[in-house]
Amino acid sequence: MRTTYILLLCVLGAAMLSTVICQNSLGPDKCCFKHYPRKLKKTHINSYYMTDHRCAKPGVIFTTKKSVPICVDPSLRWVGGIMKYVDERSF
Repeated sequence: MRTTYILLLCVLGAAMLSTVICQNSLGPDKCCFKHYPRKLKKTHINSYYMTDHRCAKPGVIFTTKKSVPICVDPSLRWVGGIMKYVDERSF
């Protein structure tokens, strides 16, 4: 009877440990699944960063002055202009 309880405790412990290990993924934290369709004003943008190369869809995430993240397509010409503006403003 005691052996059964020890075996049950071991199985329960292994199940709990496996769920903790599965949640510790090594994938990218921020990815763009949908791009914002309209053009943004460069004066509203505070900062930006590129999404991880492991994301399915490449993107630039602009952070507005109100701390709202907006994902945009990096291949658009106006996106590069805003990135350049933010870089020059930070120096």
